[in-house]
Amino acid sequence: MFKFKKIREYENLHILMWLLKDTCWVLLLKIPAMIMILPTIAVAIHITWLRKNIKSDLFHNLAICFWISANSTWMIGDLYFDDGLRPISTILFIAGLVTVLIYYLVVVPKNKGNENL
Repeated sequence: MFKFKKIREYENLHILMWLLKDTCWVLLLKIPAMIMILPTIAVAIHITWLRKNIKSDLFHNLAICFWISANSTWMIGDLYFDDGLRPISTILFIAGLVTVLIYYLVVVPKNKGNENL
């Protein structure tokens, strides 16, 4: 397994995975696109877990997990269901937005001055 000195290196690998998934999608490479869903979401969840003690990272990484899930659902719907999964994708995108809104409207004002934001 990869060893990362800094979380940023792991996040950069995650961006590469996401780009590979979406590039496969746009090129209509269905099987590689589908294969890339699992590692992309798994790494997003793992990064979220690793950074769970820092509220800012936790909320933003949870939003990223929702975003990738929404994006993957949209991709599956586009590739296999004549874009029929868009309503589910919309719910997941909104969940990501709500997660970030909770952070900025509830957590930040409540914890002004706390360095673990």
